[in-house]
Amino acid sequence: MNDVLTTLEPKAIWRHFQTLCNTPRPSYHEAELREHLIRWASGLGHQTYVDPVGNLLIRKVASQGMEDRETVVLQGHLDMVAQKNADIDHDFTKDPIVTQIIDGWVHATGTTLGADNGIGVAAAMAILESTDLAHGPIEALFTIEEETSLRGALQLEEGILKGKILLNLDSEDRGDVYIGCAGGMDINIEKHYPAVAADSSRKSFTITVSGLRGGHSGLDIHKGRASANVLIVRLLNLLKERCEFGLCAFAGGTLRNAISRDAQATININHNDQATLFAFIEGFKKATKAEFSTTEANLDVTLNAAELDSELRDADKDALLNAMFCAPHGVHRMSADLEGVTETSCNFGVINLRNAADGKKAFDACLLVRSLVDSAVEHLAYVAKSAFSLIQADVKLENGYPGWRPDPKAGLLKHFLMVHTDVMGHEANVKVIHAGLECGIIGAKYPGMEMVSFGPNIRGAHSPTERMEIDSVGDFWRLLVALLASVPKI
Repeated sequence: MNDVLTTLEPKAIWRHFQTLCNTPRPSYHEAELREHLIRWASGLGHQTYVDPVGNLLIRKVASQGMEDRETVVLQGHLDMVAQKNADIDHDFTKDPIVTQIIDGWVHATGTTLGADNGIGVAAAMAILESTDLAHGPIEALFTIEEETSLRGALQLEEGILKGKILLNLDSEDRGDVYIGCAGGMDINIEKHYPAVAADSSRKSFTITVSGLRGGHSGLDIHKGRASANVLIVRLLNLLKERCEFGLCAFAGGTLRNAISRDAQATININHNDQATLFAFIEGFKKATKAEFSTTEANLDVTLNAAELDSELRDADKDALLNAMFCAPHGVHRMSADLEGVTETSCNFGVINLRNAADGKKAFDACLLVRSLVDSAVEHLAYVAKSAFSLIQADVKLENGYPGWRPDPKAGLLKHFLMVHTDVMGHEANVKVIHAGLECGIIGAKYPGMEMVSFGPNIRGAHSPTERMEIDSVGDFWRLLVALLASVPKI
């Protein structure tokens, strides 16, 4: 499978990326890939170690003549975001990613590609397998569950890394080097509601918001894209001002760190209000398509008949919709210190209302707050918590992780910039990213470790439009090889 990748250069890295595409590895299902890597690395004579949480560490001795160089940690994550188009039949726990090449870019076929962070893992594998490259001692650290909770980094066993230099291979822009990142926190909400039998004279409809671009909840949050979750909540709140309806169910988004592309709600409505409903949906569709005409060309709002189902009590429906309407989403503040950089944001990633086994309606939601300022993470997380505490929901603030404070005077950065200029012929752009790289977490466990993050061009990460530029992978590889060959002496 994915033999097309073996035709690409440099073969050393694309062959391993083929293995990653062929091996299912959504978050929480990294074990198969980890076991493959253990067998593969052991066959090469490398030392392997799995820490208690499931992170994999592979050690390779220095190449001849490089024994006196600093140990370098090559770091990436094993898991990938599992997102697909609605018309694609794909099981991320069983099926390989099917790749194709279009105009110099590698794409998947209706699913996420997994270049985030498969290409970083593949690059580290190529270094581990090499017999003709110059490098000091290597520690390749492959973490788990980066895309869902950062649990691998958060629970990384302390003391297992010896290197004082870390190259994070999880960035997505050729020519950029990242020296700082946002911290974050999850807001998880749950509440059970009594269910009320629907009046048999009512008719049920499912309202669907679809066709949105989605994207990475950090890297794309400032681009003016619509959130299907925000739109469906907005729609329902406006509708309740125009007619009575019973709320049966809704579902939107699948990941806290992806901007939701699709959402739907099922309602029961009286016959006399159906004309109002039809007219409202058409008006809402027209207005939102105009509002997001630049960023969401394929936005659609549809209405389809559904089976009659139980619903929430009116008071519960109104309170829940009001709470969700107050939930933060989007950019909260731009950085006052770094021009053009998002400082603080929140992504309303997942919402669900479904029938529970106890006969009640179960509501759950997940939001993700990010910020370059740790205190701002806490502030916006409590704003979200307050909105849902007003309806007595169970709100948990979980999986908090620190940001990575930039150090523009670090020796590693100076070395990186010099090597980048030599290899690429121009200076690198020094940046801070509004996303949760694992560097901040690992750095907190290993004070004094110097880190940079870099990678090839990846676009559309966390969505089925994810793609990776082939030429940029060659540049990424040449830069990595040159950095390792010029690592300073101990």
